[in-house]
Amino acid sequence: MANERAAQGGPVRVRMDGQDRMERIVSLAKRRGFIFPSSEIYGGINGFWDYGPLGVELKRNIKDAWWHDTVRCPPPGPDGKPIEMVGLDCSIIMNPKVWEASGHLAGFTDPRIDCKQCKARFREDQLLRPFLKVLTSLPESGQMFDAMNLVTSDPPQTIPVLVDQPNREELQSVVRQFLNSKRAKVIERPQAPPVMGSAFFVVDGQKVFFLGLDLAGTVQAGELCPLCRGELTEARDFSLMLATNIGAMQDSASTAYLRPETAQGIFANYRNVLDTSRLKIPFGIAQIGKAFRNEINPRNYTFRSREFEQMEIEFFCHPSDADTWYEYWRDSRFQWYVQHGLKSDKLRLRNHEEDELAHYAASCADIEYEFPFGTSELEGIANRTDFDLKQHQEASDRDLTYFDDETKERYIPHVIEPSGGVDRAALAFLCEAYDEDEAPDDKGVMRKRTVLRFHPRFAPIKVAVFPLVRKDGMPEKARAIYARVRASLASFYDEKGAVGRRYRRQDEAGTPFCITVDGQTLEDRTVTVRDRDSLAQERIAADEVLDYVRGRL
Repeated sequence: MANERAAQGGPVRVRMDGQDRMERIVSLAKRRGFIFPSSEIYGGINGFWDYGPLGVELKRNIKDAWWHDTVRCPPPGPDGKPIEMVGLDCSIIMNPKVWEASGHLAGFTDPRIDCKQCKARFREDQLLRPFLKVLTSLPESGQMFDAMNLVTSDPPQTIPVLVDQPNREELQSVVRQFLNSKRAKVIERPQAPPVMGSAFFVVDGQKVFFLGLDLAGTVQAGELCPLCRGELTEARDFSLMLATNIGAMQDSASTAYLRPETAQGIFANYRNVLDTSRLKIPFGIAQIGKAFRNEINPRNYTFRSREFEQMEIEFFCHPSDADTWYEYWRDSRFQWYVQHGLKSDKLRLRNHEEDELAHYAASCADIEYEFPFGTSELEGIANRTDFDLKQHQEASDRDLTYFDDETKERYIPHVIEPSGGVDRAALAFLCEAYDEDEAPDDKGVMRKRTVLRFHPRFAPIKVAVFPLVRKDGMPEKARAIYARVRASLASFYDEKGAVGRRYRRQDEAGTPFCITVDGQTLEDRTVTVRDRDSLAQERIAADEVLDYVRGRL
C-alpha cells in the first residue's frame, strides 16, 4: 500500500507513539517559532510563555475568528432572530473593590502545603494521603472479594469485584476504573508512597493490599510528603491573586491586583454599555484579554500558566429564558471547535454534576479536549444566574436592574457565560494539527514528513511563494506574485535551498498552499499550486493565485 501511495504522489500516515507526542509538539513549537519559554536567556520563569512569529499569528487568527463569529456575525439565536453582541476592552488593573464584591479577595485561594525536605508545594485538595490496608487473602478462582476502598465516604465503603485468578493486569484494570485514569499503576512492595495522581494495588505474597488516597480530613503538620517522605507543613492559604502597587507609596492603601479573570470588567461596565448602546435584552458583551493567576504549580506546557488570555462572553437574558440560552451557547460553542478542526473523538462536551457546580451557577458544562497529557477543559459554559450583578449592585450601591419598556418589568438579568482560553485553544489546535507521514521527495523516495494540518482559517501562513531556481527571471516573477498576495493574505517568500526542502519547511508551519514559479511560467504565465494535505499539484494562471487561495480558505 505504501508503494502504491508513493507512486501516486500522496502521503502515507505514520503511526506515532503517544508517549512522546507532546515532546515532539513542544520541540516543533520551539524550532519553528510558535512558542518560546519566557526570558529564556536568563533561565526562564515558570508559568510564563512567549509566542514567536508563527505563534502570534496562530493566536491572532483564533481571536479574529472568535470575534467575527461571536461579536460581528454571531449565529442566529434559538428563536432564529439575530443576536445583539458588543465588545469591551477593560483595564487589567481595576479598583480592588471589584474583587471584594466578586468574592475573589476572600475566596480566591488554595490552601497550600509545603514539604520541609524537598520544598515541593501541593494544593491541599490534590495532596495524596496514602494508607496501606490489607483487603483480603488471594481468593479462589472465580470468588468475589472486596478489591476497592472508596476513601471519600465515611466510614470507607467497599465494592465487591469479581477476579478470576487475580494478577497485576486485572488489578491494574480495577485501579483504572476507580481513578478513571490511565496513569494508575500496579507495583509490588512500593518503596515510598505513590506519586501524585497515582494509586496502587500491591500484591505481596498471599495478601492483596490497597494503597489508597485518603481524601478525608485535613493534612496535619508532621505527615509525610508523597514524593520524598519528608515532613509536611500545616495548610496555609495561598492567594491566587497577583498583587501590585499603584502610586508613589507602597503600602496597604496602594495595593491593587492583576485581574484573575476578564468577566468582572464586563459586569462592572454593564450599566455603561446598557446606557450608551441602547441594547435590549437579550444581548451579550464580549471581551478578549489577559488574566493572571498565581498558580501554585504551573504545568502541562502552556495549558496552566500564570499569565494567559481569555475569550469571554457575558450574555444577559430574562431569568425565564436562561435555560434556553444556556443550552444554545453550550451547543454552539462546542460546534465552533468542531468546525475549526477539532473533529476527532478527543473533543467532548461534559455537563457538570450537581455537586460540581459553583455556588453561583445553576448549570455548567465543559468543552474538554484530550491533550497528550490528559483530558482537560478548553472552555466552560455556565449559567451564572443573577449572582454577579446582585453582588456589584449591593457593593456599589448602583442600580444594575433592567427595565423592559414593552412589558414594564424591572429585573436583574441572568447571565450565561461562555469562557474559553486563547492559549488553551491554540494548544489544542496545535496538538490536533500535528501529524507525521511519509511523502515522496523530488526523486520519488519516501521520506518522513512532519506536518501541521491546521484549519486554513487558523494557519499562520496562508500561502508561500517560491521560484524553482534563482535564475532565468523566476525570482522576479515570484516576487511579483508574492507582492500581490501578501497585500491580502499572510504570505511567505522563500528562494533558498531545494524546492523539496522549502515544501517541508512550510508543512511544519502548517501552510495550506505553496505556489512555485518554474520554467513553464515564463512560457504561459501559469504556476504550480501544491496542497499541504494531499500533496496534489495543479497548474493555474499566475493572475488567479489570490482568488484561488481565497476560494479555498
